[in-house]
Amino acid sequence: MRLIKKKITLNISREVKTGLLAVIAIALLIFGYSFLKGNNLLNNDRTYYAIYDNVEGLSQGSNVTINGLVVGKVLSIDFADSRGDLLVTFNVQNDFQFSKNSKAQIYGGGLIGGKNLSIVPDYERGDVAESGDTLQGTIDEGIFELVNERLTPLQAKVEEVINSTDSVLVGVSDVLDKKTRKNLRETIEQISQTAANFNQASNSLNRLLADNDQKLTRTFTNLDEMSANFNKVSDSLSKVDVNALVMRMESVLADFESISSKIENGEGTLGQFINDDKMYNNLERATKQMEELMQDIKLNPKRYVHFSVFGKNPGPYEEPKDSLR
Repeated sequence: MRLIKKKITLNISREVKTGLLAVIAIALLIFGYSFLKGNNLLNNDRTYYAIYDNVEGLSQGSNVTINGLVVGKVLSIDFADSRGDLLVTFNVQNDFQFSKNSKAQIYGGGLIGGKNLSIVPDYERGDVAESGDTLQGTIDEGIFELVNERLTPLQAKVEEVINSTDSVLVGVSDVLDKKTRKNLRETIEQISQTAANFNQASNSLNRLLADNDQKLTRTFTNLDEMSANFNKVSDSLSKVDVNALVMRMESVLADFESISSKIENGEGTLGQFINDDKMYNNLERATKQMEELMQDIKLNPKRYVHFSVFGKNPGPYEEPKDSLR
C-alpha cells in the first residue's frame, strides 16, 4: 500500500509541475507579445485616442513623444467608421499632465525613419486629459510633403517650358533647311576667317609698336614739351593787359572808321580818286595814251630818235603803214 501511495504522489507532483510550467510559458508568451507590440502589462499606462482621415504611414508600435521625449507607443490603428476614418490608440507611460485640448500630431517621414506621434500639449485651456479621452488629430507636413508641394507647380512650369522649347525647336527645324544651314556654315567660316585676320592685324600692330617704340617715346616727349611750351604761352597770355589791348584795338578801329568816313565823303586824294569819276576817267585816258605812245616808239623809233655816224641829214619822215593814229 505504501508503494502505491508513493507512486500516486509522484504522478500528481509531475502533473502539477508540468501544468505550472505550461501556465508560466503562456504568461511569458503573452507578456513578450504585448511588450513587442509596445504594451507593458506591468505599468499602469494612460490610454488615449485620436481620429485621422489618413495616418500618413504611422504604424503600430511607433513612438509617442512630448517635446521630443518618448513617453509611449502606438497600440493599434483601426477603422473608426464606414467613411474610412482611422482610429489610433496610443498610451502615455509618463505622469506628465496636459489638457484635453492638446493635439495628437503625426510627424516625421524622413528618408529612413517612419512616422511618429507627437502630443502637442496645451497648458492653458480645458481640463486635464484623462485615460480614455480622444485628442484632436493633426498631421505635420514632412519633408516629402513639402518637397511635393514645392515641386508640383515647378513641374507644371518645367513641362510648359519643355513644350515651348519643343515648339521653338520645331520652328527652327522648319526654318533651318539645307540651304540655310549651308549659309550658316559659310557665315561661321567667314567669321572665323575674320577673327583670324583680326588676330593677324593685332600681331602686326604689336610688331609695329615694338619696332617704333623709340619713335613713339620721342613723339610723346615732344608732345610733353609742346604742352609745357603751351602752358608757358598761356601763362604769358594770362599776364597780358587785356583791357589795354582792347582799348588800343578800339582806338585803331576808331581811326580806321574815321579814315574810311573821310574817303567815303571824298576828302583827300584817295577820297577824290574813289568818288570823282572825272579824275578816274582822266587817269584811265592818260594811261591809255601812254600805252599808245610806248607802242608807237617801239614800232617807229625813227620818229623820235635820229643817230648818224657821218653827220648825214635825215631824210623826210615817212609815215609807216603800221603807225598808230
